[in-house]
Amino acid sequence: MMSGRLDMNEKKLEERKKMIYGLLCDELYVPMRTKEIAMLLDIPKSKRQDLQEVLDALVEEGKAQVSKKGKYQKAEKVVKEGAFISHAKGFGFVCVEDEGEDYYIPEEYVGNAFHGDQVRIELLPPSKGKRREAKIIEVLSHDISTVVGTYEKSKNYGFVISDNARITQDIFIPQGKDLHAVDGHKVVCQITSYGKKNRNPEGGITDFGDDRKKPEGVITEILGHRNDPGVDIMSIVRGFDLPTEFPEKVLNQATRVANEVSEADRAGRLDLRGVTMVTIDGEDAKDLDDAISICHKGDGYELGVHIADVSNYVQERSALDEEAKKRGTSVYLVDRVIPMLPHTLSNGICSLNAGEDRLALSCIMTLDAKGNVIDHTIAETVVNIDARMSYTSVKKILVDKDPAECKKYQDLVPMFALMEELSGLIRKMRMQRGSIDFDFPETKIVLDAQGHAVDVMPYERNVATKIIEDFMLIANETVAEHFYWQEIPFLYRTHATPDGEKIRKLATFIGNFGYTIKGGADEVHPKELQKLLGKIQGTPEEDFISRLTLRSMQQAKYTVECTGHFGLAADYYCHFTSPIRRYPDLQIHRIIKETLRGRYNETRREHYESLLPVIATETSRLERRADEVEREVDKLKKVEYMSRHIGETFEGIVSSVTGWGLYVELPNTIEGLVHISTIRGDYYQFVEETYELVGERTNRHYKLGQRVKVVVDDCDTMARTIDFVLAEDEDE
Repeated sequence: MMSGRLDMNEKKLEERKKMIYGLLCDELYVPMRTKEIAMLLDIPKSKRQDLQEVLDALVEEGKAQVSKKGKYQKAEKVVKEGAFISHAKGFGFVCVEDEGEDYYIPEEYVGNAFHGDQVRIELLPPSKGKRREAKIIEVLSHDISTVVGTYEKSKNYGFVISDNARITQDIFIPQGKDLHAVDGHKVVCQITSYGKKNRNPEGGITDFGDDRKKPEGVITEILGHRNDPGVDIMSIVRGFDLPTEFPEKVLNQATRVANEVSEADRAGRLDLRGVTMVTIDGEDAKDLDDAISICHKGDGYELGVHIADVSNYVQERSALDEEAKKRGTSVYLVDRVIPMLPHTLSNGICSLNAGEDRLALSCIMTLDAKGNVIDHTIAETVVNIDARMSYTSVKKILVDKDPAECKKYQDLVPMFALMEELSGLIRKMRMQRGSIDFDFPETKIVLDAQGHAVDVMPYERNVATKIIEDFMLIANETVAEHFYWQEIPFLYRTHATPDGEKIRKLATFIGNFGYTIKGGADEVHPKELQKLLGKIQGTPEEDFISRLTLRSMQQAKYTVECTGHFGLAADYYCHFTSPIRRYPDLQIHRIIKETLRGRYNETRREHYESLLPVIATETSRLERRADEVEREVDKLKKVEYMSRHIGETFEGIVSSVTGWGLYVELPNTIEGLVHISTIRGDYYQFVEETYELVGERTNRHYKLGQRVKVVVDDCDTMARTIDFVLAEDEDE
């Protein structure tokens, strides 16, 4: 055991810390309190405060730890496991399950970890900053095995530069492993060695592949040259590992499906072919999976929501079913649809095409004069659609009162008026209970024949889109409630109460603008957020407070537990209305039909209890993937569009303020960054409490919701970023 006298007047702090740390590390040392350490080292009472300062410094640095009883010992290494989230600038974060805050991984401690890898980390000593830091000590499993990117050719080898900005490592391609790709080709690369992050020097590569070198791979597919039409979008699609082609077995099975409804198909079904009903969709839609019928019933209404009976043609465990399960959802991109089911089915026998007999699963609801569902029937039906309507056409009839359109559909005009009436009542009831309606404009991107973006504009919901939305929501709620009380295993669409910490942050922020949220952070009611959105309507801060409110909420997902939908303020909710494009809907249809036919039994219960949790988890994941692909494609095309407007001036609104600059959104929904370093005339500080940049000398403020003029400075299609600079008159 070491001993000695601690003299605070003679030695530097680092020397004192070294001495005490040496004591803590001694194999004979046992944990002691400050007083006991002082006695061991013969430190007088007058110097014990100095000893305490040294011990506190060691704890702060993570070299020492103190027990609940106040005893000091050498800090044990804290090791955790989690998923690595890479950043384009080289650093990253590790998300540990059930921990609210991620661990920051400095670039020098990333090692050979790729984005998405499961890793083991060791916590670093606490720093003065707020971030918890760690280093990756082991990669447990790699999430990414293929990379899509641009091939860069050298004399005897090449590199693949990933399209995914989160994959910061270039992939080395040895000679003979390049499929004869040329410079600028978009390629799919299979990783054969993950190596270690260390840029390869030019020339002289003889021992490539050990863990001191870069990752290595082999090109398995050439998608085309980066300048070829459609290759840019296909690169994104393949980068997310989306299946683009159907296996031959699946296509063969789809072609064998009958293209007409037979007499045998109609047997035992409720015949609704004499009931007037329509489909209302976008002009370009070809997979029509929902139709509407409506009429007065006493003082109330009878609303029929008729959904294509896809499960009649896609049998459980068939090749079609397995492929649909693998895809999870259709993906809608600006220039193409990647369908869940082959077009033979989705646009053919499963599509509710006007004038043709079709099989359906119908939810027929009786509603009172206020829009409450007081009775319902769920039945297998056969239908024949009277008219294929578009949102635009219905808007022309109901809003514009277009004479030509009204005359063309004169027999149906009263039906559309009744739809509008009931839709308004349903929406009012939903709002009264607290449903939150984020009415952000969607983006419509127009491409030319070569796939280049020629226009970007907001796409607003109109009266027809809202009608269909209201009717689908009420049908989904009705079906979910029906099966909840049946106590049958089911797939629900749930939306959890927002995280308390996020609500606290939101409440703090909106307080700067004079707004409040009643109730505690852990018990906020959706009605309070709805009220907030109502209060800010028409104000300069409406857009960004709406976005912050949205960001404070959880993601909706599929679950087997019926825990309610916070955003809709609904106790029961599911996805029943889109079996052509969503797998959970298709699965629900099977459960519904088994109960209607009396085929549900204990064996089937056990089957669904085993199957549904897996489907819930996987379809939630696949939905998130589809959303991300759609966002990335939209970002790419927006950047491409703005690249044709370099040097031009636009007026926009500050949509976000960060420590590195201002994000400005243009009226066409395109957003770009004004980096803080480009704002002239002053040195600006970020004030987190009010989300502002404030000039130190001029006290000039840039804040959320502020209108500014910007000039398009740069567009990076690879990183999918747009850089703005403030127009000269904004800098003055």
